[in-house]
Amino acid sequence: MKIVKRARWVVILAMTGVIGGSGVATAFAGTGGHDGPGRYGHGGPRVQVIADGLDNPRGVEISGGRVLVAEAGRGGDGPCLPDPEGEGEVCLGATGAVTAVVPGKRHGHGPSQRRIITGLPSLAPPGGDEALGLHDIAVGRHGLLGVIGLGADPARRAELGPGGELMAQLVRFRRSATPIADLGAFEAAENPDGGEPDTNPYSLVRDRRWTVVTDAGGNDLLAVDRRGDITVLATFPETLVPAPEFLGLPPGTEIPMQAVPTGVTKGPDGAYYVGELTGFPFVPGAAKVWRVVPGEEPTIYAEGFTNIIDLAFDRSGRLYVLEIAKEGLLSGDPTGALIRVNRDGTRNELVPGALTLPGWLDIARDGTIFVSNNTVSAGDGELLRITQ
Repeated sequence: MKIVKRARWVVILAMTGVIGGSGVATAFAGTGGHDGPGRYGHGGPRVQVIADGLDNPRGVEISGGRVLVAEAGRGGDGPCLPDPEGEGEVCLGATGAVTAVVPGKRHGHGPSQRRIITGLPSLAPPGGDEALGLHDIAVGRHGLLGVIGLGADPARRAELGPGGELMAQLVRFRRSATPIADLGAFEAAENPDGGEPDTNPYSLVRDRRWTVVTDAGGNDLLAVDRRGDITVLATFPETLVPAPEFLGLPPGTEIPMQAVPTGVTKGPDGAYYVGELTGFPFVPGAAKVWRVVPGEEPTIYAEGFTNIIDLAFDRSGRLYVLEIAKEGLLSGDPTGALIRVNRDGTRNELVPGALTLPGWLDIARDGTIFVSNNTVSAGDGELLRITQ
């Protein structure tokens, strides 16, 4: 049984690879979603599905009166590659998209949704679940920005032909997707963490000086300036952890667990905060939140989390940490968790039991939280609204 180094898509590692063997239009008309009763109530925060039918929904970005959702797509007919983290193939298709959602509740209208950008590269196994594609989006000064993943040695990208050229890149959306910085080529040339070449651009945050991106494959945090030049802000270290019993190794054996940085946000102090998924064996409670100040070594801001997938601060300076699997990716339990870290260090889990393999979040000025849910599903993905 091989020990998988990094994820083609983070859930595949646990569910199949290891234990199984703006420049955007501002108005539209559309239908979809629903605004039914909350999944969680009784005086606590309320959860509502405001968009559904999404293909592997990922990044969430509030823009004016709309919520934009990145969809990684459902792959396609090819070209195909051998699955980097398992058996079979992953095949390319132009099925990635950005969906705009109007949450509703204005003049009595319910939510509406419409794909406003389509035709983006997507790489997925047959069936379309667990796709790699557009992972995150952010509104910049000159339009919408996005990062498109790959989840493999960057040298493999050439095998996908012209349709895969945007994978492992930071792009800007205007009339079409235009590359800004080739993060895959940077990993191939520089390989900042010194491991096997691997790139999977994952999350981004737009700042005045540059755009900051996590590479979950490369285990690093990168900054891209206006010229497209790339700077390494941080790399994240491995941790030695006890080997799981099912590997059959001698008792007491330790194996390296990679950091696998996922979500990034800018804190109220101006530093960048990075959530850690961790790699195999995904030890529960071992994920950290890193604080990164450019020019300094990263420091641990908070720890004791499990499989962090994204994070964000609210206007009061409280940190919200989203866990894709609260019991750990090897547990087989798809229940996620949203944890609020209060300014005094205490923690509260919001809407327990309401999230299923959640992915990204964004917080409105009034404290409303938007979360992508069922994020490794083609056709069953959702956007949730959580009101506190």
